[in-house]
Amino acid sequence: MASKRAQTESSNTDKKKKKKKEKGCEETAEICSAVEEEQVKRAVKEAWSSRTQYSLGDLELDCHPFPHCIIKNFLRSKSFVENLQRELLGLNFHEKSNDLYKFKQSDDLKKRTEPHIAGLRTALFGPFRSWLGDVLGVELESTVDISCARYEHTDVLLCHDDELEGRRVAFILYLVPPWQSSDGGTLDLYTTDGNFQPQSIVKSLVPSWNTLVLFEVSPVSFHQVSEVLSQDKCRLSLSGWFHGPSLERPPRHIEPPVPRSPHIPRDETVLLEWINPVYLDISYQEQIQEEFEESSEIQLKGFLKEEKFREVSEALRLTQIEWTKRGPPNKRYYDVASQDTLPQCVSTCWELLHSEAFFLLLSNFTGLRLHYLCPADDDDDDDDENNEKEKKEKEDAQDGKATGSSSGSTSASASKEKELSTPVCSGEVRRWSHGDYTLLHDGEAARAEYALDLVLPFGCGDWQSEFGGYTCYVANEEDEELLTVYPEDNSLALVYRDKETLKFVKHVNHRSPSESAGSSTSRGFYDLSFVYYE
Repeated sequence: MASKRAQTESSNTDKKKKKKKEKGCEETAEICSAVEEEQVKRAVKEAWSSRTQYSLGDLELDCHPFPHCIIKNFLRSKSFVENLQRELLGLNFHEKSNDLYKFKQSDDLKKRTEPHIAGLRTALFGPFRSWLGDVLGVELESTVDISCARYEHTDVLLCHDDELEGRRVAFILYLVPPWQSSDGGTLDLYTTDGNFQPQSIVKSLVPSWNTLVLFEVSPVSFHQVSEVLSQDKCRLSLSGWFHGPSLERPPRHIEPPVPRSPHIPRDETVLLEWINPVYLDISYQEQIQEEFEESSEIQLKGFLKEEKFREVSEALRLTQIEWTKRGPPNKRYYDVASQDTLPQCVSTCWELLHSEAFFLLLSNFTGLRLHYLCPADDDDDDDDENNEKEKKEKEDAQDGKATGSSSGSTSASASKEKELSTPVCSGEVRRWSHGDYTLLHDGEAARAEYALDLVLPFGCGDWQSEFGGYTCYVANEEDEELLTVYPEDNSLALVYRDKETLKFVKHVNHRSPSESAGSSTSRGFYDLSFVYYE
């Protein structure tokens, strides 16, 4: 009996070990049969190559606006998909938020050992990658690139093309509850123009349970994940890229620069009519300049006279103003007013910010050389330095060291160039409502220069930071946020930025009061935005 009992205990221990081992084992992920059929693969390959449409059962290929494939019921086993979802929801997720997106993301899944995550990874980057390589006619690399994303209320991923060295095909596997287009979170596909810039959304794919979407990464593969509007649903998905030889990319389109102009002739009368008298006091201007020079930014509350501010606020809501959406959506998306349709008071306010008198006022506020009556702080030092230089040049000439008059003419030329340097500005009247934003982009980084930003908001009395629509300043090529400027009624924001500082306006989300009660008119808020250059 003793011997039999010992054998039983040993058997139980072995079972426990076996059970524990099985728990960490990889579960096999069986992919839908359509992928395994040679005839289907040939048909998909031909359709992809010829950029035509193909559909059979749960598989659909469409090449408009760019090649993408939808495979419903991608994984055969219902229990496998449910267990996969359970494992994914148990992961740690990190909040991701910048100019382009806001959502939660898991760590890289390429080394996760959960049975169903590991099983799916093996199937995707084994048999399915082989199938996909055959369809594309290219050899895809062994690189594993996969993570999990959770999009919840107001989360979004704005317009981009996914292009990065080595990415050849993007994929998304949806693990969502019953979903409708009214829940948001659609995968929106954009058409492109002759410059390979995104134009408009022509197709929106609604997420559905156990559906895989894949598309070719290319210069025209612009897409977005629209904002999730549902307050109680989670848009859970697995996504990543298959790597291979990148498609040839045409030269990047360079946008024409925004026109700049010098001040317009308006004297101090316009300041007296429009601006709160406290800001016209010389001693107070000196205080403002001290504060500004300390931090390179300042907000001047109650900047306009109250009656002028109210007049402009009301006029901006008039239907006579023609608004045009400014794009392209991979760089910006907001409304700008047509200058010749502005009501008189708005036009006069715009002229105020463009006037000679205002340029001089800004010089007094900031210490920047935005008017010839306000020389830069180092001008005196420069004069002393130039006098010393001229004296030395004369001495060198007398000693026979000078090589003609070239040195003197260069100095004179530099001096003349400095005298001829004219402060300029560019400005626009903007409207911000649900869905609007600006993004950081390569072109902006390449053209970054020293500049003074001015924003004067209207109609944002009930605006909250959680709505978005605020301006963020960040260090170029870094995630570090340097400054955030929130829209505030009649508060003039001034920010001086250098060549390493970029800015964006955060996506205005669904929480914003974009619809007036009983009206379909988009409300949002407005601002006058100017940039000044010394």
